[in-house]
Parts: sequence; C-alpha cells; structure tokens
Amino acid sequence: MKRAAIFLAFSVALVSLAICSSAQDIKEPLVNDGIYERETIKQRIPVPYPHLREADMMWTKRVWRIVDLRQRMNHPLYFPTTRMHDRSSLVQRLMDAIKYNEINAYDADVDDEFSALISYDQILTKLDARDRERADVSPITGRDTIIVIPGSINWAEIKQLEIKEEWYFDRQYSTMHVRIIGICPIRVYTRIAQGASDDDFEMQGETLRSRLFWVYYPHARSILANTAAFNSQNDAQRNSFDDLFFKRRFSSYIVAESNVHNNRRVNEYVFGGLPNMQESERIKEEIFSWEHDVWEY
Repeated sequence: MKRAAIFLAFSVALVSLAICSSAQDIKEPLVNDGIYERETIKQRIPVPYPHLREADMMWTKRVWRIVDLRQRMNHPLYFPTTRMHDRSSLVQRLMDAIKYNEINAYDADVDDEFSALISYDQILTKLDARDRERADVSPITGRDTIIVIPGSINWAEIKQLEIKEEWYFDRQYSTMHVRIIGICPIRVYTRIAQGASDDDFEMQGETLRSRLFWVYYPHARSILANTAAFNSQNDAQRNSFDDLFFKRRFSSYIVAESNVHNNRRVNEYVFGGLPNMQESERIKEEIFSWEHDVWEY
C-alpha cells in the first residue's frame, strides 16, 4: 500500500509539472541573452489619433479585409509559431492580453459588432486546446486512474486575420484616412474524416476556417505598441505591431464593404477565385477614385 501511495503521488506530481510547463510555454533565459537591455519598445505609447467631429465627416466607407499571414510581407505578424522569450506573434500577444484581462475578446460567432463577450477558455475550446482527461489503469496498483493531458495551442494554424476598418474623408484637412476598428484571428486547419488513413490523407482531409474572436483595436493599441515585431533588416530597430498597422505595412485584400444587403460579402454575389479578386480590386479602386475625383485639375 505504501508503494502504491508513493507511485500515485509521483504520478500526480508529473501531471502537475506537465500542466505548468504547458501553461508557461516560454523558457526565460537565466542571463541577459544579448549585449544590452531592450527597453525602448516596452516604454512606447501609440501615436494618438486626431479628434474627429461628425461635421467634418464628408464621406465614410466601411470595409472588411483578409490578411493572409502566409504571405511574405505579413510574416512579422505570423511568426514565431513557437513561443520565444524575446518576441511573440500578434495572436500570441492578443491571447496573453485576453488571458490576463488586459483587453476583452468578443464572440465572432455572434457578429462583428462587439456585442457579446467570449472568455479565454471558450477560445481554447475553439482551438481544441483544452486539457483532456483520459481513464487509464495503473500498471502497479491495477486501479483506474484519471490522467490529465495538457492542451496546447497550435499557433501555426492561425493563418489569417480579418480586419474591420473605416475609410473617411476629413473635410477639415481635405484628406482621406483610414482607421482600424477590429481584428479577428482566423484558424485554418484540416479535419481528418473518420476512417481515413495516412495514405489517403489529402483525399479525406477537409479544410475548415474558424473565426476565433474579435478584438476592439483602439483598446488593444497600447498593448500592441509595447510589443516588438521582427525587423528582418535590423535587429536593433524593431517596430511594434501598432507601427505595422498604423503605417499600413501589411498585404491584404477586401472581402466585404458596407452595403444595403446586410453587408453581404463578396463571395455571396460573385463566384470564383478570379472574379472575387476582381471585385476586391474594384472596391479598392472605388475608394481611391472617390478621393481623386474630389479635386479638379
């Protein structure tokens, strides 16, 4: 009996250690991994937006666009897909902020108008990253035991972002501007059909897209301004995630615009990959042409 009790206590300790290591994910270095202390990004504040008056809003247009993180220009938002102590991906930072109640997350299955909150555990469920329990039999005691299998997030599956933004023409400054309203990470993953084998994986697999949550961007700016994004040209001069969005340093395409038909998306009235992209370019050109046509030459 004493031997069985020792084995049970040892098993519980191993499971607790596995859960803690899975939750921590990041291994902090025991010494300063560099020749100087990086403090600039941590002290940054976002560039404040100028005040807007309704009387100055001469024209506005709301659009939704997709940022494919697999494109080379968007790699600073996508990587690292494995936790690192000195930097994180955009979604990793947003998830940490949601976990520690720095910002709120809104349910993307309800709408994109930030009308319903979603918890961190609910997001883990969407990512299939919740801890699981499995019944097993101890090889020593012969008794049934419950083994907790720690869940982990597959960051590589979050391959797209949906951005909700508003373009407007400011009458006071006579310029066209854009402001991001919300960001929604999208999980793109493959679900294997039951009975599928390794040989017919490509035939049996089904690619699914799941919107995880919406983040109200004005509330997240202070967090993203303090988070460094990788700069492939110079490690000493890293930009923040807020810089990348503020300076429009990302590649995307429009998937919807505000319209009378319940803000329907492009793929609901245009069918086919090429026609969808042509419609996306048409909407983008329409915004550009509106600003251009304001002036007389």
